[in-house]
Amino acid sequence: MNFRQFGKTELKVSEVGFGGWTIGGPAMAGDIPIGWGDVDDNESIHALNSAYYNGINFFDTADFYGLGHSEELIGKVFKDKTSRIIVATKVGHRLDENQKIFFDYNKKYILEACDASLRRLKRDYIDIYQLHSARLGHLEQGECIEAMEKLKEQGKIRYWGISLNTFEPLPEARFFIDNKIGDSFQLVLNIINQLALSDIIPAAAEAGYGIIARMPYQFGLLTGRFNPDTKFTSGDHRSFRLTPSVLAKSLSALNQLWNELGISTNEEKSRLAMSFVLSVEGVSCAIPGIRTREQAEKNTGEFPKLPAETVHLIREYYYSYFNEIVGEFRKNG
Repeated sequence: MNFRQFGKTELKVSEVGFGGWTIGGPAMAGDIPIGWGDVDDNESIHALNSAYYNGINFFDTADFYGLGHSEELIGKVFKDKTSRIIVATKVGHRLDENQKIFFDYNKKYILEACDASLRRLKRDYIDIYQLHSARLGHLEQGECIEAMEKLKEQGKIRYWGISLNTFEPLPEARFFIDNKIGDSFQLVLNIINQLALSDIIPAAAEAGYGIIARMPYQFGLLTGRFNPDTKFTSGDHRSFRLTPSVLAKSLSALNQLWNELGISTNEEKSRLAMSFVLSVEGVSCAIPGIRTREQAEKNTGEFPKLPAETVHLIREYYYSYFNEIVGEFRKNG
């Protein structure tokens, strides 16, 4: 496993981390699934241990993943390894009295939520605490920033940042950079969704932010495991995000790309997807969603930097095909 400097912080992170949303288990916000369907906690524990023993030291989660269950599992597995791993979690999403998703960046709530996360994680501090998709209005209001700075003063967090909105990340990123606040950005980056490549990543890297790239496999689309008839259970958020239309358009464009690059096996597709993300200058860490020991092992190999001509071809496909598909994802939430 290779390690990278995390922006201007003192942290050295494994270039591939562990995305903890997938181990959160089934969870609902009203009638909307916010998890990945049923999971086996024993398998999740094996996956966490396998990731650790194969070199991963960076574990990303959120208090909303499984409504705290993902944090609890990480706390259970690593309660005696606090100093050996780097944990990033998030705050700002909760359910209201009607079980609907509510975005809460109130100072009092953030301070209380941090204490709750620390209890679940069985830690005295959080390495990287992230505002979970806070929007520009929340940042301009300022309470969330005050809360983060207070938590840092109290020693409950070491660094803080923002997990940027999937489809309109630029305003919040510019606010951070222009106001010289925070230490990290988490953003979507993969072969299909390259929105952050042109503006955010170069500016963030120049300003010294650690950059966490989430969804390197775009919900599994880039692993080659799906076909146009793939179905997801009602408790899996992909059931409304990966619609038949999105699957058909994505797989058609991807098959053209795989053919042009002479790629045929699912392993080759997955490795190319991860190598593309890790080839981007400024990326500190990519966090695939991992839920099994096998997935942990497959994500702890070497991912060589792609040749410039391969990157150029993938960029051309984005402008010709994938940009339109990102628009489809936007419609589906």
